Amino acid sequence: EVQLVESGGALVQAGGSLRLSCAVSGFGSDDYVIGWFRQAPGKEREGVACISTGDEFTWYEESVKGRFIISSDHAENMAYLQMNSLKPEDSAVYYCAKSPGEIVVVETTDYDYWGQGTQVTVSS
Repeated sequence: EVQLVESGGALVQAGGSLRLSCAVSGFGSDDYVIGWFRQAPGKEREGVACISTGDEFTWYEESVKGRFIISSDHAENMAYLQMNSLKPEDSAVYYCAKSPGEIVVVETTDYDYWGQGTQVTVSS
């Protein structure tokens, strides 16, 4: 059974940093895509960053470019989201998800397994 477990969410002041982790288990050694998404109250879930474990191609949502860094350790089946210069508008539940393909995709419907989410709150 494929499982994804996020950790690292916390309350942080604006301008601070957090590192989210995503542990993937129950999946073989094939390459895949990991995406980080977030959902704030009353808003739709949106893609934040994605990475292909094969060629490490990445995609970032415009508002996080230059502040967030996505990475993966395929051998350890881990993915990370380093979040710097955090803003109050970054507050949300953050989810990691796995896509079965090897091409970076950004729509929620392209992902077949999801973690339970981790709360990030940025105070002003």
